[in-house]
This record gives sequence, structure tokens and C-alpha cells, in this order.
Amino acid sequence: MDKLSELLEKLFLNIGLSEAFAVVLKDISLVLLVLIISIIAFYIAKKVFLKALRVVTKRTKSRWDDELFEQRVFHKLAYLVPAYIMQLLLPVVLVNYPDTSSFIEAGIHLYMLIILMITINAFFNSVYKIYQHYEISNDIPIKGYVQVAKIILYTIFSILIISILINKNPVTLLAGLGAMSAVLMLIFKDVILGFVGGIQLTLNNMVRPGDWISMPNYGADGTVIDITLTTVKVQNWNKTISTIPTYSLISETFQNWRGMEESGGRRIKRSININTESVKFCTPDMIERFKKIQIINKYVIDKEVELKEYNSKNNIDETVVVNGRRQTNIGIFREYLKAYLKNHPLINVDMTFLVRQLEPGEMGIPLEIYVFSKVQEWAEYEDIQSDIFDHIFASVGRFDLQIFQNPTGTDFKKLSR
Repeated sequence: MDKLSELLEKLFLNIGLSEAFAVVLKDISLVLLVLIISIIAFYIAKKVFLKALRVVTKRTKSRWDDELFEQRVFHKLAYLVPAYIMQLLLPVVLVNYPDTSSFIEAGIHLYMLIILMITINAFFNSVYKIYQHYEISNDIPIKGYVQVAKIILYTIFSILIISILINKNPVTLLAGLGAMSAVLMLIFKDVILGFVGGIQLTLNNMVRPGDWISMPNYGADGTVIDITLTTVKVQNWNKTISTIPTYSLISETFQNWRGMEESGGRRIKRSININTESVKFCTPDMIERFKKIQIINKYVIDKEVELKEYNSKNNIDETVVVNGRRQTNIGIFREYLKAYLKNHPLINVDMTFLVRQLEPGEMGIPLEIYVFSKVQEWAEYEDIQSDIFDHIFASVGRFDLQIFQNPTGTDFKKLSR
């Protein structure tokens, strides 16, 4: 560069220019030359090097290079090439202009810091995108950690940029930030709480994207679609979006239905109220009628034999209906429900399976179905549950039982006739 400078100065002097003007023209020419070299270098980096690198990455099986290209990490790095060349050459060219050289050099440093910050930010995005391809991402989301890394990145580069603008040592600025720590804690309170909450959620495996959670305090009842540093987004069943502060999932109560989904069943827990007055001992005619019901035929016959043997063995006087042991219509109906549900193709009989009576009350005798369906999907689950109780409502009369129901207007009209 020194030889080129001397050559240009002699050239301008030889064509008859004054020495002062020749020096200025020489410096301008060198600056333009540096700019041209920088532009050519940028063109080579972007049009030649990047295209060649793209051809190579397409032949590899790794996702990393593809994702780095998708996020344009290498494209952003190409913008550092002209800045680096100017940083090397301009101080030599502008050696006679120290103030101008310092100003331009500061501008180049600012430019390079901004490009580096943008590039590292794109690299973080690439890491997150690549991580999403692995199954572990379903269990351990890292979006919050990536956001924390970006905040640290922005903070560091902001300090460096400010230090260049005010021409101060970055350490001095860090000391000043230390004095402002209380203010910073207040400003970044939500970020800090979110980060702490995100770590606890991840370590304890409390919630992850795809989980169905219920949090009535925030009107949330649906699927988690995103977990960020400060918020958790839940898509409710009516397609609205509820936004919950991340730390609230640590400090407040919520319900996660993941256990139900992973268990292989979804609970059906519902009861019907039997009118107490319709409960009775079975007569021989009723027994014969119940024997014709295929799924409980064997039970009715075997039970009848068992009870007759018991009454005979204990010399029970069967002329009085309450003596000894007898079958009841509600007991046979309960066995019928068990048999019906066990033969239902969508009921998981390997999980808790109960058909039981609850404590009688003013609404009659509650007969509860407590089983699990094999299907967890909401709409299909509701169809299964409705089909089961449609059958129960239709069949209860076959056992001479009545479902309790409060009197309606029609009932009162019948009384008035």
C-alpha cells in the first residue's frame, strides 16, 4: 500500500498537479480503491463462496448446514468481509488524517458488532429449529433458554456499542450497571421469574407443548402450543388463545391431563338416579324374563341355583318374601351393566372398572358408572359416553326400574284431570 501510494503521488505530480493537490487526490484514490476491493471481496464471498458452500451442504445428510442456510447465517457473515478489509486498509490509507481515520474505524466497529449480533441471533434460531427435529424437544422445550441467551447477547453487544459511541471502556459501563442492579431487577422482573419458572417446568417435567392443561383462573382449558421465556400459550377448545405467565404455572394450581392421555384410557364417571319405589325382589316371572337376556343368562341361572341351595340348607321359610336371600331387579340390572360394559369394544377393562351404588338421597339411589374408555379424543369420547347412557336409559325399564325425575308441568297437568 505504501508503494502504491508513492506511485500514485508521482503519477499525479508528473501530469502537472501541485504537490498538495497530488497528495489529496492520491489519498482519495486509495480510499476509492479500498472501497472497490471491499465490494469485489463481498461479491466473491456472496456469489462465489456461498454458492459453492450451498452445493456442498446439499450433498450432506446433516440438518445443521441446511438449517444454517435456511436462517441465512452464512449470508450474514458475508457482510463482515468488506468491513474487515476496510478495517485493515483504511488506517494505512488515512494515516495523515488521524481524526477521520478514528471516526471511520469506530463506524466500522459498530457495523461489525451489529452484523455479528444479527449473525449470532440467526445461529440461535438455527439451533432451536434443529432441536425441534429431535423427539426430546417434546419433553424438554428450550425456547425459553434460547430467549435468555438472546437477551444476554443483546445486553453484551449493547454495552460494546455504547462503549464505542461514548468512547469509554466497557468495564466502566459494567460497573455502572452493577450500581443499577436494583433498577434492572425491577425492569426484568418478569423475564427473571419466567426464566426461573421455565427451568422448574422443564426439570420437573410439569408441562410441555402438546399437553392438555386446565387453569380456570386464566380461562385456559386446551392444548399448550408454545412455551416462551415469559408466557405459555394455550389454545382452548373454542380456538381462542389464553396467555399465561410462565411463573404462574409454578406459583398457582393447574391441571395437566397428560397422565390420562398416556394411561391408555379416559375416565367415564357418571351416575343415574333410580327411583327407590321401583326397587323390588324378583318374582319367578321376572327371573324367567331376565334369563332371556343373553349377556346375563348364565349369571341369573347360577345365582338362582346358589340362592336356592343357601335357603334350603338354612331351612328358610320362602313363603315370606323377606326371608333368606333373593335376587333384586336393581342387583340384576347392575350385573347387566357390568356385562354390557365389559363387552363394549371401546371400554378399557384393564383399568378401574366399577358399577356401584352410591349413598341414597332425596333424588333416589345413584347408580354410578366408573370406567375408562380406550379413546382419549374429546369428540369421540363424548360419543362413546353418550351411546352408553342412551342404552342405559332405554334398557332400565326392562328391569322394572324407573329413573328418578322431578315432576314437570306435564305431571302436574295429569294430576289436575
